[in-house]
Amino acid sequence: MVGKKVLVVDDDPDILDAISMILEAQGCNVVFARDGSECLEKLASEKPDLMILDLLMPKVDGFAVYKELHSPKWSEYRDMPVLILSSVREESSRRRYELETGQVLKPDEYLEKPILPRVLLDCVEKLLKRKQRV
Repeated sequence: MVGKKVLVVDDDPDILDAISMILEAQGCNVVFARDGSECLEKLASEKPDLMILDLLMPKVDGFAVYKELHSPKWSEYRDMPVLILSSVREESSRRRYELETGQVLKPDEYLEKPILPRVLLDCVEKLLKRKQRV
């Protein structure tokens, strides 16, 4: 994980601080966005290896970001792993996304808050290794 860039998208400053401390202790370079529009700007400028995405945020939410990532405009990020980290239960999120878009929500991983640091690290490490094999 050393040297890998992770974009963390969440509107809660405590979550951003906690994830940053956990990932930076493992040598990751952490970049933040506090809403979906800032996320898309940072995605283009920072070119992260992995995105950790909250679903419920102001302005542009995580559902809209996830949908946008699957448009042709963002095709260069199609292989970038997306870890959804949300307080919304997974089945509720999947149902909402399906109703809003007619598509299936298929993130690389979905974890519900609160989360233990070891679980987060294991998941991030697994996703980064999977990306290297692609």
